[in-house]
Order: sequence, then structure tokens, then C-alpha cells
Amino acid sequence: MTTSALGTAKIPAVLVLEDGRTFRGRAYGAVGETFGEAVFSTGMTGYQETLTDPSYHRQVVVMTAPHIGNTGVNDEDAESSRIWVAGFVVRDPARVPSNWRSRRSLDAELITQGVVGISGIDTRALTRHLRERGAMRVGIFSGAAVADADTLLAKVQASPQMKGADLSAEVATTETYVVPAIGEKKFTVAAIDLGIKGMTPQRMAERGIEVHVLPATASLEDVYAVQPDGVFLSNGPGDPATVDLTVIKGVLDRKTPLFGICFGNQILGRALGFGTYKLKYGHRGINQPVQDRATRKVEVTAHNHGFAVDAPLDRVSDTPYGRAEVSHVCLNDKVVEGLRLLDQPAFSVQYHPEAAAGPHDAAYLFDRFVELMRDEQNKHSTQLMEGQRA
Repeated sequence: MTTSALGTAKIPAVLVLEDGRTFRGRAYGAVGETFGEAVFSTGMTGYQETLTDPSYHRQVVVMTAPHIGNTGVNDEDAESSRIWVAGFVVRDPARVPSNWRSRRSLDAELITQGVVGISGIDTRALTRHLRERGAMRVGIFSGAAVADADTLLAKVQASPQMKGADLSAEVATTETYVVPAIGEKKFTVAAIDLGIKGMTPQRMAERGIEVHVLPATASLEDVYAVQPDGVFLSNGPGDPATVDLTVIKGVLDRKTPLFGICFGNQILGRALGFGTYKLKYGHRGINQPVQDRATRKVEVTAHNHGFAVDAPLDRVSDTPYGRAEVSHVCLNDKVVEGLRLLDQPAFSVQYHPEAAAGPHDAAYLFDRFVELMRDEQNKHSTQLMEGQRA
């Protein structure tokens, strides 16, 4: 793991998929072996945010853009304290980064954090294979880890699958921390960390929200101990079918304003009685077209999810918490991209409105959350005044 960035480019490496398809290239990053679910990201920029997104825990990310590493790595754009991807696959890594904010090269950062990668392979062919066959387990082997094909394939097929994986607690904070409001404090939000990205509480703080980020294991009592005006469910890795729904059902029972993104959308869907399922190859990148069905507006959005909610697109559904509808849909494949309760203040989207990295088309969703909390405060104030007059 201590090989220099320049030296790894000369070390042979091999990528082995669980169906036996093999790609040979050169080591990129740390030398050794790694396993995970092979997925591809269509983003042409934002690789630093991708690498540090906790939602990519136990996934080997294939970058479809051919040239990666141009801008190096800086100290400002990381979405968490470490790289979470299990492995990294690129076609043509930049030899020399060039950006005024760059502090080190991408391959050097991968080596420092022990992330095994591979370069010099046909990532277009690999992406097409994953689109046709679906996301699957993969192993990357370099240096002394390279062995005969049968041995490597057996190792890949023995590695854990993503379906059924309960991973949120592995990436979430273990201690509650607070992100203070910027300027005047207007609201308090309890954010349940299922793999939250650093930019998400920042976007709320910009809107006058004091964010209390709680561990994934937080109880309902922990949530309400911060006296929240609203509750936020973050993105995160793993299979949503493994998550205990006690806390979110408790929040819905109390009719506290609720906003969920990505993994949080899937959990809300389950709490409402909808199922979830694994997508063939998922949505990952910063260029996914989504339509807001209320306004008919099309947004270009940032995604990272391999599971989706199974909810009807053609009708309003009755749930234990009132009526619910699909609010957003992906224009590529009609996957559910958002849910909204019609009888109480709760909504969610499947994508990443904090846009780190990505477009800012969906930033209004944080404003919508603020409006829900403001409306709830106004309603309580009105009820209090009417009670006093009575």
C-alpha cells in the first residue's frame, strides 16, 4: 500500500466480474485487492465528491468519463472525512493535475487512503456490460494479489452482495453534532445520519436552520430531545428493506414536518406501505432528468441509488398516514423519484438536491422544507391564540 503514485502505473492489475468477464489494466491508487458491487457513474466532473459520498460504501465505481483526475484533490470539496468507495475504475488517469485549488494528485490520495483501483481498461465496454447484465459483484487485483482466473473468480463470488446489506450504521456518525444556522436561527432540524453528505446540513444552515445530526441508531426520544421543527432523513448505502421503521413511523404519527432524500425517500416509502426493489444498474451521476409532476418542470439532478420505491404512478394511494402520491419521476425509465403526503407535512425525493457535485435545479426543495416548517409554526401559533381567546 505504500507504492508511490508514479510506480503503481506500471503494475499490472485485473478486474474480475462475478459472471467471469475480465478486464486487464494497470494499478491505479493502492496495490492489493478489493471487492464490492460494480456500478458506473456518468458524471464528467465531481469525482472527489463521489469518492467521499458515504452512499458509495462497498461499491466499486466505474467512471464513464474517460479522463479522470485533471483537477487533483483539494481540501474543500470532500463530502465526508474519508473516501468510502471500495474501489475505483478509470480509463485514462490524468498524469499531472492542474487546478489552483489542487493540493495533491488523485492517485496519491487513493494510495494514502488505501483505495485499490485500476486504470487503462475499456470503461465504455465495462459500462455497457453492466447496463446489459446489471450491477454485480466485482474484484480488483494488483501486485501480489493477482492469481489464476479461477481463484480470482471464486473470491469475487464469495464476497457479500448488496441486496440485504444493512450499512447505514457503518458510515453514520456515532455522536450527535450540530451545524449552526448561518445568520438568524429560524428553525431546528433533527437530521438522522444514514450516510449524510457534508453539503446537506450546509444547505439547510444557509436557510437559517440549526441542524442536529444524529446517529443512524437514534431513538424517537433522541430525535425529539432536540425539540425539532422538522426531521430530515439523509441519503445512505445499503438495502432499505433492512431498516427499522420505528423512528420514522413515530415522526409521522406526530405529524412533524419531514423531508427525506435518496435512502430517506426509500424509507419513507416503506413506512407508507410501499415496497422497494433493486434496480438493474441504478442511477449514478449528475445528469439525470427528473420531472416534477405538479409543475411539469424538468430538472437535471444528481443521483446515487441502486434501489427504488415501488409506488403507483397513475393514482393517489391511501396509506396509514393519509393520501400519498408520486411527486417526481425519472424521464429515462419512469422510476419513482419523489413522494408527497397530501394530508400531512412530509415529502421526499430520490436524488440529491444539495448538488455536490451537480446542477442546482433541485435546490428549491430545501426551501419547500422551510415552508412546511413555517406553515406548521403558523398553524400552532393560530391554535394557541384561539385557545387563549376561548
